[in-house]
Amino acid sequence: MSRCEQKYWSIVPAAGTGQRFGGDVPKQFQLLNAKPVAQHTLTTLLSVSVIQKIVVPCDMSFEGWNQVEAIQSSRVQLIEGGSTRAESVLNGLLSLVDAADPNDWILVHDMARPCVTKEDITLLIDELKDNFVGGLLVSSINETLKIVDTSSHVIRTVAREHYRKAQTPQLFRFQPLMSAMKNGLDSQYQLTDEAAAMEQAGYKIQTVEGRQDNIKITCPEDLLIAQAILVNQGQQ
Repeated sequence: MSRCEQKYWSIVPAAGTGQRFGGDVPKQFQLLNAKPVAQHTLTTLLSVSVIQKIVVPCDMSFEGWNQVEAIQSSRVQLIEGGSTRAESVLNGLLSLVDAADPNDWILVHDMARPCVTKEDITLLIDELKDNFVGGLLVSSINETLKIVDTSSHVIRTVAREHYRKAQTPQLFRFQPLMSAMKNGLDSQYQLTDEAAAMEQAGYKIQTVEGRQDNIKITCPEDLLIAQAILVNQGQQ
């Protein structure tokens, strides 16, 4: 099946309150080069023409959405999010049941990754178009890794060449992903991302090397780094 015959849908969970970030405003609404983080993220996803619709599970009543111009696009739909990321993603999948075919692709991206490039998203799509399962963007580890105990003492150093940092987007077939997310939630497995659900379901997942600057905003200082990244990428 060629890429042109497959449909692509995106889910961007954004119901989190950003407790680790702190402050009164969730990180997806923090200003980044004079625009909300969510505006940068959604604008990049909207630039990928093969994406049919972008579903955003979130707190729809939060007034911060009034500042995100991208939600005015007919391709963006806000829906109610869940209490966890996994529940929000499942809500997004359920909202697509009547529109998506079982073999369609679902591209899940963190709203707090505004520095992802259109080129990396396209690379992921191109690399996985003939894959029966799917995969995710990753980046290599450049630092030395230590395993430590509960007292913060080093146990040993590990070989970093076998480790990768998981990024988003993550791209999987609709029906297998929905089944994996449901089963993972039912079993109370810790679903830190969609790949974890697919791993638990027994699937072999492909990785695609992405850019190092596809960072996730978690702490206030990450905003400063993201500002520099966007300037370097030529974005405003």
